[in-house]
Amino acid sequence: MSAILIKNAKIINENKISTNDILIKNSKIEKIDPNISVDYKCKIINAEGLCLIPGLIDDQVHFREPGLTHKGEIYTESMAAVTGGVTSYMEMPNTIPNATNINELEKKYSIAKQKSFANYSFYIGATNNNYDEVLKVDKKNVCGIKIFMGSSTGNMLVDNDDALKIIFKNAETIITTHCEDENTIKTNTMKALEKYGDNIPISEHPIIRSREACFQSSSKAIQLAKEFDTKLHVLHISTKEEINLFSNINLKDKKITCEGCIHHLWFNEKDYEELGNRIKWNPAIKSLEDKDAILDGLINNYIDVIATDHSPHTIEEKSNNYINCPSGGPLIQHSLPALLEMYHNNKIDLETIVQKTSHNPAILFDIKERGFIREGYFADLVLFDLDNRWKVSENKIFSKCNWTPFINESFKSKIIHTIVSGNHVYNDGNIKLDPTSLRLEFDRD
Repeated sequence: MSAILIKNAKIINENKISTNDILIKNSKIEKIDPNISVDYKCKIINAEGLCLIPGLIDDQVHFREPGLTHKGEIYTESMAAVTGGVTSYMEMPNTIPNATNINELEKKYSIAKQKSFANYSFYIGATNNNYDEVLKVDKKNVCGIKIFMGSSTGNMLVDNDDALKIIFKNAETIITTHCEDENTIKTNTMKALEKYGDNIPISEHPIIRSREACFQSSSKAIQLAKEFDTKLHVLHISTKEEINLFSNINLKDKKITCEGCIHHLWFNEKDYEELGNRIKWNPAIKSLEDKDAILDGLINNYIDVIATDHSPHTIEEKSNNYINCPSGGPLIQHSLPALLEMYHNNKIDLETIVQKTSHNPAILFDIKERGFIREGYFADLVLFDLDNRWKVSENKIFSKCNWTPFINESFKSKIIHTIVSGNHVYNDGNIKLDPTSLRLEFDRD
């Protein structure tokens, strides 16, 4: 691998902004200095006028492989990731077959080793009866355990209290949870069916998958974590009430943390009228008040991480009626541009974006030598132009499903370069079609 020298970059890192050169060699950052020169052959990137940040680490994606590859593949979705500035991801177990045992989990790692443009890790999924297998997972080699405390693909709803207690009591690594109370959702769905029949409007989604369903389930997960002193990370917070369940102490001192997602920061329930099923997510996008509370929770450190919950479906699937329409959508390619747009609108500063998308995921998951721009760390880097307006178009979508809820959105900032483990994979619209990413490792005792 040839060396790369980045010259005159405006670096945003660890709550500081500075102008420096960065020398990359053998996949890692060798030197950071205001003026670096080398006496050997080296690729030079002129970063004059560009911002440089550590690559985003997305702790919640669904790349659909194996078993659901008509929606997405590790190859296509990781390509979308690096074009969007995401250099590492953690992928969910609700593929087919479900990654609920170590054998199926390792099959996904084998695929990623050959096909992934971004660094990768995969969660092992819990069920009501696989806790022996889940608890055997290597905490230094797998990002964590995923528990769906709300419906999901296959046999992955964990609603047995004894199984939950065993996993929470004995887990040696972080547990991540999807928190929505299943009984509440079933009751609300029946009410909607009685009222609307097969023509349930999408506007009912935040009523069916209600704030009460979210709060009840999140409260239960937190209660279990406190009872057994478990490290818990609650995914995709969607209500203002849930935020009050968390603290804003220093992240390194937290054992119970949570995540906010791009769609809950960008959209609100009024957008269902225009975008319909395209913004049907679980948990549901809710009110403007909830959206504002999630942003406030991020800025004030009650919410620790920003992720995408990137979960592609075909446009044909999303065109079904409410009951038959799957939840989720593609977001990873446009997550950083959306956050930078929020910066331009004075909603969040650049340092906070970097903290919540790069530093904090690395700290929270104990990721080895990533998430920061430091000498000796892996060179996972993104260069973007803060003032280079562009418009999202269908012919430049890299996700296999080939649509986005951001279609025709105009963004002021543009990603120019992405470097993954020292490999220059994205260069202003061009992809290096030779995936050379690495499996994430974790510094855990």
